[in-house]
Amino acid sequence: MTQTVQAPGRALPGPAAGRRPRHGPGRATGRARFRAGPYLLIAPTVALIGVLILYPIGQLFWMSFHKIGSREARGAAPAENVGWDNFRTVLGDGFFWKVLVNTVVSAAAMVALTLVLGTLVGLLLNRLGRKMSLLVSSGALLAWATPGISAAIVYKWLFTPGGGLIPWFLEALPDALVGGGWDDYNWFGSRGTTYVVLVLCVVWQSFPFIAVSVLAGLKSLPGELYEAARVDGAGPWRTFWQITFPLLRPVFLVLTVLSIIWDFKVFTQLYFLSGGTANRDSFNLAMYAYSAAVAFPAKYGLGGAIALILTVILLVFTGFYVRVLVRQGEVA
Repeated sequence: MTQTVQAPGRALPGPAAGRRPRHGPGRATGRARFRAGPYLLIAPTVALIGVLILYPIGQLFWMSFHKIGSREARGAAPAENVGWDNFRTVLGDGFFWKVLVNTVVSAAAMVALTLVLGTLVGLLLNRLGRKMSLLVSSGALLAWATPGISAAIVYKWLFTPGGGLIPWFLEALPDALVGGGWDDYNWFGSRGTTYVVLVLCVVWQSFPFIAVSVLAGLKSLPGELYEAARVDGAGPWRTFWQITFPLLRPVFLVLTVLSIIWDFKVFTQLYFLSGGTANRDSFNLAMYAYSAAVAFPAKYGLGGAIALILTVILLVFTGFYVRVLVRQGEVA
């Protein structure tokens, strides 16, 4: 009886040799199969985004290249295509660059103070007990949930000459410490003091979101690192910069970009605190676009050009924000 010996590394020839393997259910067949289900699920969201965001941006883009006044807005006359004239008018106006400086400086102050205060409160919440942390964070989130117009009304009252809490408090302090005449001082009469009140108002509304986000990040960090730092004799300052900040760097980066986007387009609080469009020295880009559009005679095309410039600036920061999310693996 002859025995067949298999050579090392070779398979015995048989009926299965050369046969194409079968793929079980759910395995890829080498050809991408189109599935309409996921697209149907996201279709309502895409349609809503198109109606609420993409369509207004398209209208804004169209308005920026046309001369549109009250008659054109009513449909009594066709809009004239003026090309890039609206942008040349805006960029060639020295007032635009002053407004841009107001926007950048105020947004930088808001972002910096919001991040610092929010981080400090987040660190405080992390050291408090569970019940006290919940109480403090809930109270802080009430400020974040307050509508912009309500916050502006509160701060308008706080700094109102002759009856506000801040003028009364400053007047009660010794003149050698803060000077005198605060009871009748008009905080909304100049650009500098108007923006001081505006920055305080926006920071008061914005820091709770930063604090809660930092607290969530701190809860995810391993406690062994802080135990080792305490054993090595590291103080709070050194522990923050050598452990907390490096580990939460992606969180701080995202919060910074979001704060820039939000603070660059502040409108409601500034409009109310400055008393409308009368004080042009205190304009930011959002106020400038609104004033150019609604002032008499109305220039909706010019206002659209200013708003489009602001939109482009915000899109740059938004693109950077999305890039950060992609690098963190939160967006596929």
